[in-house]
Amino acid sequence: MNIANKITLFRVFLVPVFLLILYSDLNNSHMIAGLVFIFASLTDTLDGYLARSRNLVTNFGKFVDPLADKVLVAAALIALVEFGKIPGWIVVIIIAREFTITGFRVLAASEGITIAASPLGKFKTITQLLAIILILFNNYPFSLINIPLDRIMLYLATIFTILSGIDYIVKNKQVLNMKDI
Repeated sequence: MNIANKITLFRVFLVPVFLLILYSDLNNSHMIAGLVFIFASLTDTLDGYLARSRNLVTNFGKFVDPLADKVLVAAALIALVEFGKIPGWIVVIIIAREFTITGFRVLAASEGITIAASPLGKFKTITQLLAIILILFNNYPFSLINIPLDRIMLYLATIFTILSGIDYIVKNKQVLNMKDI
């Protein structure tokens, strides 16, 4: 197992650590969990960089890396709904988009088509991560100047989630063979 895959597996291991801290009775548990979430999110950049720069791309990594990202984000979003920090409908949209696009990519792969990440998908990821971090940090430091950046990022993440999902399907509609319907 190469270093990139080990880092990806470490990110998977950080998900229960994140949740244990988030649900703990520690002082500032949400902020500490937020730091773990930031660290876990940064490992995604690191493992991707190492895999590409050292030619360590593997099928295992192609499978586990996006799965680790989705599990981390979904765990955070679902927990934040439970804590009453975000509305459930937003999480349903985000998770439904992930299921839809993952299924779409599997279908494309079965047809020999690779769907590359789009700029909208990257904006979706960045806004989701920033929204989660800001919410975990109770919008600090923006709460000090009464700017609801956590809410702004959450709604931007929702918009980019919808737009990027539509973008993936429209740009790759040949994957859906209309004769099959």
